[in-house]
Amino acid sequence: MNCQDHLYYGKSPQEISRRWFFQQCGVGLGAIALGTLFRENGFAASTQSGPLAPKQPHFAPKAKRVIFLFMAGAPSHLELFDNKPQLAKFDGTVPPAELIKDYRAAFISPSAKLMGPKFKFAKHGKCGAELSELLPHLATVVDDIAIVKSMHTDAFNHAPGQLLMSTGSQQFGRPSMGAWCSYGLGTEAQDLPAFVVFSTGKKGPSAGAGNWGPGFLPSVHQGTMFRSVGDPVLYLSNPPGVDETIQRATLDSIKRLNQQHLDVVGDPEIATRINQYELASRMQTSAPELMDISKEPKEVLEMYGAEPGKGSFANACLLARRMAEKGVRFIEIFHEAWDQHGNLKKDIVQNCQDTDRAAAALIKDLKQRGMLDDTLVVWGGEFGRTPMVEGAGDDGRDHHPNCFTMWLAGGGVKPGLTLGASDELGFNVTEDKVHVHDLHATILHLLGFDHTKLTYRFQGRDFRLTDVHGELVKKLLA
Repeated sequence: MNCQDHLYYGKSPQEISRRWFFQQCGVGLGAIALGTLFRENGFAASTQSGPLAPKQPHFAPKAKRVIFLFMAGAPSHLELFDNKPQLAKFDGTVPPAELIKDYRAAFISPSAKLMGPKFKFAKHGKCGAELSELLPHLATVVDDIAIVKSMHTDAFNHAPGQLLMSTGSQQFGRPSMGAWCSYGLGTEAQDLPAFVVFSTGKKGPSAGAGNWGPGFLPSVHQGTMFRSVGDPVLYLSNPPGVDETIQRATLDSIKRLNQQHLDVVGDPEIATRINQYELASRMQTSAPELMDISKEPKEVLEMYGAEPGKGSFANACLLARRMAEKGVRFIEIFHEAWDQHGNLKKDIVQNCQDTDRAAAALIKDLKQRGMLDDTLVVWGGEFGRTPMVEGAGDDGRDHHPNCFTMWLAGGGVKPGLTLGASDELGFNVTEDKVHVHDLHATILHLLGFDHTKLTYRFQGRDFRLTDVHGELVKKLLA
């Protein structure tokens, strides 16, 4: 039953609110019932009440939290991870007809001429993984990551592709991965949201807030957008003339009014509102201190390339580590800058300069602090780029759903692994295909969930992040 399905079924408001309060808030006798329910479904009862109280997953997890480095705009796997000497050999020729039969491109003709890779590759680490010369810092931690060269997706435009990666659906309205994580695990952070989002690229993500929305889950599970400069959250600071005493009195009055309304109608969104007011109050103290990276040791700032007071991907990565230490469940950094239909050589160099050092530093920092084992780091975009050139020159690639590369680290992932392969042109996956749904199933598995059983009933149907799809990628597991 959906938490709102019972609201107007011929019940009195008093009965409605009582039943909802016991079922959803987990207090009093309701806590006992909930404890039994949790055990029956693979959850352990929490000693704390509320929708964000820490919960146990279906089985022992490898990861307690996720940091998702979302390279929005779609990085070219052909310039970064997937070395294709044959593509260089056939540079300037038309792709084979059988290869592009029934192929749908976003903007270019499928018969556009092939374009060879623009940068050199070399093997690194004990694992011998091949990386582009654009990723010198990632090369230093290549033995700690698993590279998946066989990703594929259903979408070939940015907004649908980002939504599919974030929510498991190309349509707006589904809960994001971070929201599912918050719903399933709750949070260990007392003074911070369970799900935090940063945006550091040239623009915001194409799919906007749909990437971190709660969908039909209670809105308490929505991602909270943090800024890396100024107030972490808009209007977090009190206006002039409002001190802590006035604020506390105001919050208490609002809480009483909201509680009275909750007691009458039983709407769980009112409980969310109460929770968010109180969280915002606690964040006024905790968030500014957390966001002040100036107190980090000089060597840590240099390792990330972070500069206090400046918004950057490097600052966001360092903040992600600090938030992980505080118990935030899901931290996502969107870097929308990778859509190189033209100016590929110039722009991708800049993108790597902006992100490579910090991403590698995050792995090193987590490992040094003993946190990498239970923190899952994911890096990647919504799809790949075509082997064919776009534009009048030889310096752009179109959207490509058939094949792209992502990497993962920590949290139960097998380090030093290179999984999957593509054909000689980097066009189609030829070995160990991994769909976005499979990636989601694997992430949930590492968090301790059977992806088929982490569900939420909405409009008479049990929904899940992977919908009716998804297979666990066992080769990725340590």
